[in-house]
Amino acid sequence: MRHLFLLAFCLFALTVLAAAQDKIESKWNCSKPSDNKSFDVGDMPDHSYVLAQGTCTATSSNSGEKSGQYTEFQDVWKTKFTNHGRFVVTTDNGDKLTYNYSGSGPADTKKPVANKWNIVDGTGTHKGMKASGGCTGERHDDGSSDWTCSGTKTASK
Repeated sequence: MRHLFLLAFCLFALTVLAAAQDKIESKWNCSKPSDNKSFDVGDMPDHSYVLAQGTCTATSSNSGEKSGQYTEFQDVWKTKFTNHGRFVVTTDNGDKLTYNYSGSGPADTKKPVANKWNIVDGTGTHKGMKASGGCTGERHDDGSSDWTCSGTKTASK
C-alpha cells in the first residue's frame, strides 16, 4: 500500500512539473554590433579576442519579448570562434529578462552558427523565472544576423 501511494505521488509530481513548463519560441533580428573591438592576441596568426555590443528586435515571440541588448566576448581562431555573453531582453509590458549564452561556429559568415542559453534573472512577472534552450543563427555580410530560438521555461516563483 505504501508503495502504491509513493507511485501515485511521484506520478502526480511529474504531472505538476510537466504542467509548470512552457515552450519559449522567438525569432530575432540583430543589427550590426554598435561597438565591436578586436584585439590581436599575439600568440599565433589569426587569433583574436573580440568584445561586442549590439541590439536585437524580436520579429516573433510567444512570450512577449520585444527588444534586447547583448554584450559578448568572442575568441576567434583562424576558421572558428567561441563566444559567451549576456542578453538583456525587454518584454511588451516593460519587464526584463537576463539571459546567459555561449556558442561556437565557423568564422565564415556564410555558415550557420548556434548557441545555448539560460535565463538567470527577471523582473516583474518574470521574477524568479528559469529557462534554458538554444538558438540557430544566420549572419549577413552587413554584420547583422537573424536567430531562431526555442527552449523551455519553468513557471516563475
